[in-house]
Amino acid sequence: MPRVMAVSFERYGRLYYLDPGEREYSVGDRVLVPTESGPEVAECVWAPEWIEEDGFSGLLVCAGPAGPEHLERDTTNRRRRAEAKLAAKKLIKRNQLPMKVVAVDFIDSGIDFDQLVVIYFTAPHRVDFRILVSELARTLQARIDLRQIGSREAAQLVGGLGNCGRDLCCATFLKDFEPVSLRMAKVQDLPPNPLKISGACGRLMCCLKYEHPLYTEFARTAPAVGEQVALEDGDGVVVGHQVPADSVVIRMNANGTTRTCSLAAACGARQLFASRATPGQAQRPPRKSRVRRRRSEDEELNPQ
Repeated sequence: MPRVMAVSFERYGRLYYLDPGEREYSVGDRVLVPTESGPEVAECVWAPEWIEEDGFSGLLVCAGPAGPEHLERDTTNRRRRAEAKLAAKKLIKRNQLPMKVVAVDFIDSGIDFDQLVVIYFTAPHRVDFRILVSELARTLQARIDLRQIGSREAAQLVGGLGNCGRDLCCATFLKDFEPVSLRMAKVQDLPPNPLKISGACGRLMCCLKYEHPLYTEFARTAPAVGEQVALEDGDGVVVGHQVPADSVVIRMNANGTTRTCSLAAACGARQLFASRATPGQAQRPPRKSRVRRRRSEDEELNPQ
């Protein structure tokens, strides 16, 4: 059973899980997180505790609490990132480039000539930024790396609130972007208007993927809308589905009232209605009758 803690580099940002080792940390403590460019300062947002779930093995070990020198370096790097972002915006506007700066990352390994400024930007198409790189290098006195990202990656870096009122999934816990299609919205009976089912990035909301398996399984087992069912107190027809509640809405044939029953009861009522149907009704689906009509028409057009 592993012992796990969670840290974040930004307030309300993505959570990163670490192995606390033998130390004890509290929520709000500033700790050191091992990265490729050296230890970075992060804030503990989840105190260490024992976890029984799988998937937390092989975590990086926390490098210990952050000292005054680490906090001073982190403050300096944050100021440099803000200065680099402001300088990049000014030079982009001066050169009239169709670019939008999203985020800036400042990597400082302690050596002046090894400082690296990574600038993430969005653009409608490929941009020739060779002049911009040289001007930024002279202004910031550092190596420059410009990286063009898509709309989803931009929303992940910037963060924000989704239509549900909570922080964006991509900015908190979502690691990989899975493909989302308009068909998933249709299966969930959502309006096919992209403006109503799009997220902050302008693409279809990632949360459409979460409940898609539930709706698919419900559609496979539940009686379709318009199908006849037989309840204990009379027959009815299915007029609606309530997938989150795992139930269906049935309108009774006798008095026209509607009632909600569970999926298990609706499936049993469908089987009861099918058992009460006449053999001729059960063996004559509408599709086969249409096939027989087509065959008869072909025989008239091509007589033997």
